[in-house]
Amino acid sequence: MPIVFSNGQINALTLATDKPGGFSTTDLGRIYEISPILSKLFEVHATQKMSSSLLQTYLGRETGERVLQGLIKRGDSEELSAVIWFCDLRQSTMLAESMNREKFIATLNQFFECMVRPILEYGGEVLQFIGDSVVAIFPKQETDPSFQVACEEALDAAIAADERVNEWNNDRKVDELPPIGFGIGLHVGTFTYGNIGIAERLEFTVIGSVANEGARIEGMTKELQQIILTSEEFANNCPGRLQPLGEFSLRGVESDQKLFGVK
Repeated sequence: MPIVFSNGQINALTLATDKPGGFSTTDLGRIYEISPILSKLFEVHATQKMSSSLLQTYLGRETGERVLQGLIKRGDSEELSAVIWFCDLRQSTMLAESMNREKFIATLNQFFECMVRPILEYGGEVLQFIGDSVVAIFPKQETDPSFQVACEEALDAAIAADERVNEWNNDRKVDELPPIGFGIGLHVGTFTYGNIGIAERLEFTVIGSVANEGARIEGMTKELQQIILTSEEFANNCPGRLQPLGEFSLRGVESDQKLFGVK
């Protein structure tokens, strides 16, 4: 039977019965009479499911859930303890100038596939795509008194992302294309996670010194010729897996910071 939504969309309702002889004319009449009520009920559930799916797709799982729960006012925020991940595609301007728009978009999406798939597989969540960059978080586990689980998962995701890009670059080499370069910066701490903007256009994002320092660490990957760089706070939660590279001045950060790379 047709189930019509308020926007004119026609859906189908299929019914079956184990009653001997099947549906009677009276049965079908009753179903027909209540179909407008069923349409409204189904439309509410369909709209809610679609809204949830859209919010998770465009905002991420945790952020989408917060918006559904009503955190939609400017200034709505909370403190979040997590690993913060920044990654950036190198020489994207040169890539954009060397190919047409369709090929560049395809290249950018493949880069995001290499970065984001490991983030999701290891329990992280993407907060933002900023041009050719990705901002993600790995929340601290309630059962973990330290940040060790979140840091281990983030580092595993970063290594997996590097491996995927290496495989992709092997394919690009066969096609006589230049290799893709990138950098990942990892930091850990507590920062503000919430709504900023104006009443008509809000965005969930991370705010605070931890987020700023994470971005600066990623910015040092090119200077130090490292794929993955972490802060000392992050390295302390991954014993034996990272090596010190020295102390460096980060733009906008008052004191020099110890940075670590993968062994």
